[in-house]
Formats: sequence, C-alpha cells, structure tokens
Amino acid sequence: MKFKWLYLFLLILGLVGCNIGQPESQEITVFAAASLTDAFDELAKAFQAQNEGVEVILNYAGSSQLAVQLTEGAAADVFASANAAQMQNVIANGRIVSGTETLFVSNRLTIIVPSDNPAQISALEDLAQPGVQLILAVQGVPVRQYTDEIVAAMPADFQEKFYGNLVSEEDNVRQVAAKVALGEADAGIVYTSDVTPGIVNQVQQIAIPDEQNVVATYPIAPLADAPNPPLAHSFIDFVLSAEGQAILSKWGFGPIATQ
Repeated sequence: MKFKWLYLFLLILGLVGCNIGQPESQEITVFAAASLTDAFDELAKAFQAQNEGVEVILNYAGSSQLAVQLTEGAAADVFASANAAQMQNVIANGRIVSGTETLFVSNRLTIIVPSDNPAQISALEDLAQPGVQLILAVQGVPVRQYTDEIVAAMPADFQEKFYGNLVSEEDNVRQVAAKVALGEADAGIVYTSDVTPGIVNQVQQIAIPDEQNVVATYPIAPLADAPNPPLAHSFIDFVLSAEGQAILSKWGFGPIATQ
C-alpha cells in the first residue's frame, strides 16, 4: 500500500513538474480592415514569435462590417479600422472608450486596371469616359468613403458619368482588387497597399495625383470589454513600435504625419 501511494505521489509530482516553466496558453482576437490582411498576418506571426504561448486570431472584413459585428456584441480584443467613422460607430455603441483609439498608419488611393488595360485608362478623368466598366467598394466601406471624397471635388458632369459607369459594388476593397485582377472590370479604385505580390502582375496602377488624392488614416483601439486587456495593449504597442511600423511599410502603408 505504501508503494502504491508513493507511486501516485511521484506520478502527480511528475505531471505538475511537466507544466513548470511552460507559458500559459493565451489568445487575442483582432478585428482588422480587409486592406490590412497581409500586413497583419505578418504582424501576428511576429507578435506570436515574441510571446510564447500566445495565439492571435484575426478577423478580416470591411471596416463597416466589423463595426456592425462589434456593435452587435461580437467578442474581440482589438479593432483596427480603415477610417475614423467606423471607429466612432463602435465608440458611440460603448464597446470602445473614447480617447483610447490611436492612429497607426496611413494609405493613399490608386486606380487599378487589368494588365492589358482594355479601356486605355491613363488618368482619373478617364473613369468618366463612355463604356468604362468600373468597380468600387460598397457605400459605407472606408475606401468608398475616401473615393467619394475624391469624386466630390470633381466637376458635376464628371461625377454623374463616373457613377454611371459603376457596374459592381463589393463588400471590401480586397474584393475590388481581386475582380479587377481577374479582368471582370476595366478599372477599380483601391488603396496603394492593395497592389500586393499576389496581383501585381495582373494589374497596372494609374496614380491619382496628390492634389486629387486623399490621405486615408487608420485608427486602432482595445475593446472596453476585451477578454485579455493586457495582451490587447501589448499587441497595439507592437503595431506602433518600430518593428511593427516597418512591417506595415513593407506592405505599402505610410506613417502617420506628425504635427
């Protein structure tokens, strides 16, 4: 009997000992704008490599879709939006505390066309030419709001013809890029960062001059009821760090201008 109890004691001690020194498994859920997909995939891997036992769960969609999910109660630790409007929607709902959001990256818009440029697009003005098949993101998605801002500064005649050429509206900017790359339209407007290695040989970029373009700024914030607040803040700190900013720059994003 003594040997039996001794055996059980040693077995339990061994099991406990196996766990000593092993980090506790943790996870963090990040809701991020679709345009951040490649950059945040790499950011998540780098963050996990520096935080043993941590898993970053990423949920990508249009910022407007993510905001709806969050206002309807979806659990998350961090929200990275492609514009301030969708962040403010979540703040107004009480899921994020006002003032905890931080701008972390910027972007620009660009026109993309299939590699053979069937409509011979060479400038923004050409998107109003008769017969041009144009794809944009659906209204409410940040890239569409930025696009509408650009178009609103153009003459009324251009605006009418531009929107008259619209043949499809997509749920997020990556869907716009994918459809143009497949040749399903003559042109689309996306972020410069959306011309990724996966489609760079399938599209041409037609630059929108700075005087016509807008600067898109992206805010990031922890959820007020984040399941893992310390990890949420650590992830945001990493995104804002020199290493995090270098990863974002690699994927075509720009810095936030300092005042």
